[in-house]
Amino acid sequence: MNPVFDFESAASALAAVVAGISDDQLPAPTPMAGTTVRELLVHVVGLTEAFRQAATKEAVGNSQAPEIGPEAELVSDWRERIPAQLKALVEAWREPAAWDGETEAGGVTMPAEIMATVALDELVVHGWDLAEGTGQQLNVRESDLVTLHEFLRENPAEGTPGLFGPVVPIAADAPLFHRVLALTGRNPA
Repeated sequence: MNPVFDFESAASALAAVVAGISDDQLPAPTPMAGTTVRELLVHVVGLTEAFRQAATKEAVGNSQAPEIGPEAELVSDWRERIPAQLKALVEAWREPAAWDGETEAGGVTMPAEIMATVALDELVVHGWDLAEGTGQQLNVRESDLVTLHEFLRENPAEGTPGLFGPVVPIAADAPLFHRVLALTGRNPA
């Protein structure tokens, strides 16, 4: 199957936010409830590699749930590792075979096309979380927002445990990015 979308824009936007994070911002809170910038960076290190492996199918049968929390260690080379892993993720999902069949990430198996959309959601939403936590702006391509809105609007209003909090009520005519964030349980205000 040919790729349905390209990750380049979302990956570049997340890499730009990561590049703007200073050491003194690591303990800062993020919109992801109870999660600091440092803890979220630990998660981003893991997810960028996990979703690359999902594209290549090398994770099938041996992926593990992501590590997150105050006890998780942030690798010392996170400033270099995250952008490098983002580039590798982009390239892996450009291969048509990445979109075929089923794949696995974080101990979850699903059709590859859906996994790709979950990966896009992780890049965009956690990019926003990090941007908000560090006083930056995240630039997201409109077509990525359309893809995510279509995907997320099917989520239950009470949220999806482990993935999304309860949907935040928002005006139907709110900016598309705000509607996407609200569907993940984040308050864009």
